[in-house]
Amino acid sequence: MADTRGTTTLRAGGRSVEIKRADKVLFPDDGITKADLAAYYRSVARRMLPHLRGRPLMLERHPEGIDGGRFMQKDTPAHFPDWVRRVELPKEDGTVDYAVCDDVPTLLYLADQACVTPHRWLSRADRPDHPDRLVFDLDPPGGDFERAREAARNVRELLDELELPSALMTTGSRGLHVVVALDRRAGFDEVRAFARDAADVLAGRYPDRLTTAARKQARKGRLYLDVQRNGYGQTAVAPYAVRARPGAPVAVPLSWTELDDPELTAQRWTLATIEERLAEDDPWEQVSWRGRSVAAAGRRLAGL
Repeated sequence: MADTRGTTTLRAGGRSVEIKRADKVLFPDDGITKADLAAYYRSVARRMLPHLRGRPLMLERHPEGIDGGRFMQKDTPAHFPDWVRRVELPKEDGTVDYAVCDDVPTLLYLADQACVTPHRWLSRADRPDHPDRLVFDLDPPGGDFERAREAARNVRELLDELELPSALMTTGSRGLHVVVALDRRAGFDEVRAFARDAADVLAGRYPDRLTTAARKQARKGRLYLDVQRNGYGQTAVAPYAVRARPGAPVAVPLSWTELDDPELTAQRWTLATIEERLAEDDPWEQVSWRGRSVAAAGRRLAGL
């Protein structure tokens, strides 16, 4: 329901969540308002929340819309309601109180705060040093999405050799993420070292197309195999998150067979078209999320 102050109240999970300035336009070129953003996150909550629960979040907020500047928020403000879960985690010079989104009311409240994009940790709050996800970030040079497809196939091929089941998603930005479920026995240092070693093997197999060179000048048009997100305090865009770009593209889980779809791009689905996608089965329902051992995969990698 709405009132004359421009506030819409949504009921979810036994709570009433106010969406203030509900008619505030967040995407000027598309006319998408804060109310539209909240309605979307409410519609996708069933699919999205399993990938958010228990994880510290970095909130990408755009109070004045995507053309009005952004800020990346780690510390949870005091004005957030007490029912929004917080977790206090260490950083180099102190601690940070991160927000955790465990339920629909919290997801709606984040939309009220103009959090267009939630970015999730690759570990859970109960064991923040031990990730249960590993991510290969594949952004193609020059926006050539075919290069991202090709790299994703190469990554999957190697992961299959290492007996690591993987999942695929668009980022809603430029490329793709390949995601692996881990058993949380290894810490971030070991996980990132493994990811770097795997990336080195791939770059050695396909030296004309893939690289691990961090400096852009050294890449010479090759796709950079980015594994830097696999570190303590680093984040990756959450599945089904909206991106702060014209058209409001959405990060969407894929099946591996969809990689061959000629219409697939990193921004294939937007707020205007996501409904048709949500009417289909969730491709990640078929993914095995049983965590695998980095140590065992590292031994297999060393034997290649």
